[in-house]
Amino acid sequence: MTIATPSETILEFSDNRHLALLCGEYDRNLAMIEDRLQVHVLHRGNRLSVIGDPEGQKAAVRVLNALYARLEAGRSVDRGDIDRELRMGAPAAAATGRQMEMFAEGGRVEIQTRRKLVEPRTEAQKAYVRNLHDHELAFGIGPAGTGKTYLAVAVGVSMFLGGHVDKIILSRPAVEAGERLGFLPGDMKEKVDPYMQPLYDALNDFLPQKQVQKMLEEKVIEIAPLAFMRGRTLSNAYVVLDEAQNATTMQMKMFLTRLGEGSRMVITGDRTQVDLPRGTNSGLIEAERLLKGIDRISFNYFTAKDVVRHPLVAAIIAAYDAEAEGQ
Repeated sequence: MTIATPSETILEFSDNRHLALLCGEYDRNLAMIEDRLQVHVLHRGNRLSVIGDPEGQKAAVRVLNALYARLEAGRSVDRGDIDRELRMGAPAAAATGRQMEMFAEGGRVEIQTRRKLVEPRTEAQKAYVRNLHDHELAFGIGPAGTGKTYLAVAVGVSMFLGGHVDKIILSRPAVEAGERLGFLPGDMKEKVDPYMQPLYDALNDFLPQKQVQKMLEEKVIEIAPLAFMRGRTLSNAYVVLDEAQNATTMQMKMFLTRLGEGSRMVITGDRTQVDLPRGTNSGLIEAERLLKGIDRISFNYFTAKDVVRHPLVAAIIAAYDAEAEGQ
């Protein structure tokens, strides 16, 4: 039940258990909504009272109802879910099956993996996931923390679980290591693994750790430096090149031409964080220039508004962007 007046909107919920989960421990979920929408939300029994300006009330009521609907559908509510509703405000929808669920235009996009349901939090992320599903070659370009790699790996896991591809291949240029790589202890895998760790972290978010380990041993999942891709033809695979701004033009051409039958390829990178030696062109920037306009290739762009890490990360990126524009 909803009762609205010019200064206050009262929401009444039938299930106190769901309401308690909606509010969070010590009402911290309500505090997050209050802070973002500049309203006050008072918890009285099985009612929530939303106080603030009309637009703030309307937005808060929408978010609260959407989150409560998630709980009624048997799903959880965490800070990421709240952040997504605050950013997107789409109606809640339940997911079924283990494959990526693509809903009607304007609806929710969801990616089901073994360990969690992944939902884009911004419109740019939603468009990106749709393009990962619809295009054989997709680019995700933007600053750190915008979910480019995370969402790409999630879609790859979903496609593998759904039987659309036979293997997942994740790659990165090992540019950060440079000549120092040879001085690190251990064999080649032990030297390279620190630079591949973000890819391992993403996989472990979507699949049980023992399953990831088994799939790595069976080469169903491969994580390797970009240089190891030379000479291969990647068929029936989901292939991700992360940190692509650190690939040279020749490396990028080499990687792109590995695409085989039944495969999908995703290129992610940040044009502002090129670590290549001075005077060496970034393969990501060159590919963007050369490949735009080709059918079946999509380009998705992210900004500081799409950052889904700590709010300060967005502010930091915006400050650096402003400084770069000033120069």
